[in-house]
Amino acid sequence: MASVMLRPGESQDQLLKRFRKTVAKARILSTVRRKRWFTSKSELRRIKHQKAVRRERRRRHKLESRRDRRR
Repeated sequence: MASVMLRPGESQDQLLKRFRKTVAKARILSTVRRKRWFTSKSELRRIKHQKAVRRERRRRHKLESRRDRRR
């Protein structure tokens, strides 16, 4: 659980901003969103495969665009 203590002379806005940064660094929200619904192992494998395919397509596209600029 992320927690922050109010520092002397710190405003509520600064405290809230610091808390949000702490939560973001701890990746709490992404974990909660991911675990909100049950996903089977086969579904996780399928999603992982789709991400890998997208990542590879982006990488190839980037390399091809670099080659085109060199010509």
